[in-house]
Parts: sequence; C-alpha cells; structure tokens
Amino acid sequence: MKNHFQIVLFVLIILVLLSCQTVSIAANTPTPPPDEITDAKGVAMRLVPAGEFMMGSDDDKAGNAKPAHMVTLPGFYMDVYEVTRARYKECVTAGICSESRNLASIDSFYAYSDNPMASVDWNQSKTYCETWRGARLPSEAEWEKAARGTDGRTYPWEEEYASMYVKLETGPPDYVGTYEKGKSPYGMYDMAGGVWEWVSDPFIAYPGNPGEGVFWPDNRVLRGGSWFYPDSYALRTWFRYTSLPETADGSFGFRCAKDAP
Repeated sequence: MKNHFQIVLFVLIILVLLSCQTVSIAANTPTPPPDEITDAKGVAMRLVPAGEFMMGSDDDKAGNAKPAHMVTLPGFYMDVYEVTRARYKECVTAGICSESRNLASIDSFYAYSDNPMASVDWNQSKTYCETWRGARLPSEAEWEKAARGTDGRTYPWEEEYASMYVKLETGPPDYVGTYEKGKSPYGMYDMAGGVWEWVSDPFIAYPGNPGEGVFWPDNRVLRGGSWFYPDSYALRTWFRYTSLPETADGSFGFRCAKDAP
C-alpha cells in the first residue's frame, strides 16, 4: 500500500512539473505582430515581416541599382498609402510641419485632400514622420522590400509591366489607393507611380557597384516613379532616383515606416 501511494505521488509530481513547463513555454512564446495596425494618428500601416530579400538588379540598364544582392531586415510597418495632403495639413495646423512650397495656390492644392502630398523636401518629410507620427522615413532597403516582396518581382504587382495598374499620362496624381491591382505583396498602394517617395538613405553605391564618382552622398534617394515621369523603367521596384534634400518638387512625396515589436 505504501509503495502504491509513493508511485501515485511520484506520478502527480511529474504531471505538475510537466504542466508548469508547458505554461512556461507558452508564456515565453512571442506573439506574432499583427499584419495591420492603425497608429496614434489613425494611419493604417502594414507589416513587412523580418527576413531576407533580393535588393537591386543585374539588368543591363540598372546602372546605379547594380548589383543584385541579398539583404536581411528586421520586421517593420509601413504606411498603406502615401501621406495625403489632408494628413500633412493636420501637422501644419498643429504647428509642427512647415507648409508645402512652390505652390501657386495652397487652397487649391489642399482641396484635393486625398491626393498624395507633394512639394515637400526630405527634411519636411522627415519631420512629419518623426515628430508628428512617432515613426520615421523608411530606409531604401525597407522601401524596396515592401514594394517587391521576397520573390524579386520587377513591379509591385508582378513581373510584367501593366499599364492599367498605374497612371501613365502626365498631370496631377490620382487620389491614393486608386489602383487596387497595383498593390505590393504586403498590401501597400501606389509604390509605382503617384509621387516619388523620399527614403532616409544618402545616394551611395551598393557594394560591388563599379560606378565610383557617379554617386552623391549629400543627396537623398527617392523611389517609385511618379505621374510626372511615367516611364516604365522608373516604375521598377529597384529603380533609384536622387535629389538634394532641400528640393521640394511637385512630384516628390513620401510615406512613413516604424519598427515592428
């Protein structure tokens, strides 16, 4: 009887220990971040998971985007849409952002409230993302991964160019999110066309690029093409454009990013 009691007690102890271990494992298992969040300003952001992707291109015409090379990034969130004029005006009204420049009429400009913000330089874009949104401008690598995914696609939607997925004719850009089928693999709109988008990086060479002397580290990179330069090559996910950070062009806009938990 005593031996039977000891066996039962031993089994109970083992079960309790196993139960505690299971609870401990469950408690230490990280909860994956949600695919989409809404930040404190009410802006929708989509998750780009951690991992590697192919950045750049070995295309004959890739030039400053050569060579193709593998990059590994932690997870991050990026705005679903380019920052709109209405969103930027909120920051101006709050006294944090400075007004858009080189506009014939500010009232007419803001009347198209859902069009992408434009005529802002790199510094203004950075202030909006960091000071107003508690976010930041995406890095060049983050922007490219968000646009092309991990399959190395040439355009956000797929490998082949498709004119129905982006505005080609010159003129003011359409409101953000117009082209449903032009979304990137992670659900971001207008990563080809719309406005050129500022990123945080200086315009420097990729490792292995032979073009020394053709890069300008004082400049900042822009990505994505625009309504003002509707060339199918410029719409490619790897295409790099550049300008001085003080330039506020009517085809320059941006979107924000932030680290995933």
